[in-house]
Amino acid sequence: MLLQPKIFDPSKVIAAQSTRNGGVSPAPFLSLNLGLSVNDDEQNVWKNRALFFGKLGIDINDVSRCYQVHGAEVLTVTKPVTNDKYDAQITNIPGVFLAVSIADCTPVLIHDVKNNAVAAIHAGWRGTASKIVENALRAMNKNYGTNGRDCKAFIGACISSQNFEVGDEVAENFDKTFKNFDHQKQKWRVDLKKANEQQLLHFGLKKENIEISTLCTVENNNTFFSHRKEKGVTGRMMAVIGITKEYSRASS
Repeated sequence: MLLQPKIFDPSKVIAAQSTRNGGVSPAPFLSLNLGLSVNDDEQNVWKNRALFFGKLGIDINDVSRCYQVHGAEVLTVTKPVTNDKYDAQITNIPGVFLAVSIADCTPVLIHDVKNNAVAAIHAGWRGTASKIVENALRAMNKNYGTNGRDCKAFIGACISSQNFEVGDEVAENFDKTFKNFDHQKQKWRVDLKKANEQQLLHFGLKKENIEISTLCTVENNNTFFSHRKEKGVTGRMMAVIGITKEYSRASS
């Protein structure tokens, strides 16, 4: 049902990425579809969300979710919201959980341990090219005094470079460090995980404080939804992070 990063202290934050398994939705949304925009029955989606967030001990009313637009804007959250058009959220409010929806795009979760602030980021290729991770970290710096050396981050399961084949119009947005050309297929392959890791490193995160999932949504389609593999007819996963109220009380 879920992946839980090892990089974060579970006494301080709750963080996880959902899989496609353990829910109630029928095919082609089999089975833990958390997305309301894919023509799955709405009751199934809410049951699935209750299962996923319940497994983490999160009240669904404490979850902040945005309608994502593949942009690079960052929302500062003081209470849970829905349907605002942002692809990244940040908060320092204990008990408010930030969630992003994914199905091949890269989820990035960040915890500023010193200032007790978090970020949840949906980094598709457009957001990655627009440096949405750095935007979120700069917003955290402005609002909470965040420095990279105090942060830990998780880059979750997403489409791997081996499976993210793109044309020139996409590849031209990325530095040569993050792409290679397949002469046989006449396609570029772009490494979204590496590109987002570089943004974390550029802001000052230590490499040992960054956990990168080795899992690919295409290769591991039995475990994850993949928009590309399933030709757009599939469900959605979520990645979520939030500061525990217990940690906040203990540190105050």
